[in-house]
Amino acid sequence: MRGKLFGVSIGPGNPELMTLKAKNVLETVDVICYPVKEKGEVGVAKEVIDKQIDTSDKDVREVVFSMKPVDSTMKDSQDIAADMISEILDEGKDVALVTIGDACVYSTYMYVHKTLMKRGYDVEVVSGISSFVYGAALANVPLMMGDESLCIVPMAKSNVWRLKKALDENDNVIIMKAHGHIETIIKLLCEHDIPFDNAIMMCNLGLIDEYVGPLDVRKDTTYFTTVLVKRDSD
Repeated sequence: MRGKLFGVSIGPGNPELMTLKAKNVLETVDVICYPVKEKGEVGVAKEVIDKQIDTSDKDVREVVFSMKPVDSTMKDSQDIAADMISEILDEGKDVALVTIGDACVYSTYMYVHKTLMKRGYDVEVVSGISSFVYGAALANVPLMMGDESLCIVPMAKSNVWRLKKALDENDNVIIMKAHGHIETIIKLLCEHDIPFDNAIMMCNLGLIDEYVGPLDVRKDTTYFTTVLVKRDSD
């Protein structure tokens, strides 16, 4: 019998935001895998689960997912991860691959999920709280109300046209992966006559150095940076 793969979403970083189902799965599976960018890193996900789960007697393994901006390098690391997990599943062991936020929102986990599903393995996603949902709660603002629209856009130089379109056509816009692009976002807000007060910057949500506040080009942002823009702040 092959084991089953669980993609376990553990929330934005605050251990208290891990769901009961995620905790239950992590406590019952045979192997817990956590993502790192380079071999030997502790990883944010590992730090989160260590605060909720006693892993001292569990089989816990790192999985390297390259974030280098070379498509072939990223794809190779995803294939290696899928092969590694396949081998564990073939031993009849259930595996949980944890991911920050929600597994269905820009998560590296889904590459492994789709690959193993095509290979015929039993897979399941355990939902979690996305960073922008938690950020909106911290900022005390709704993501959308009534018949308002919400658009989620990943920021990149090649995606500026898509962000412009999103700001043109939507009441609320979530800009993910905004690290290094705050000046560009400010410029686009000016072009669309959207007050800076209508934008909320969210960095390292759920972590010890989290920030929720106005756009600030001087702030040392990280990969975990998201911006919420509301056309109407009333």
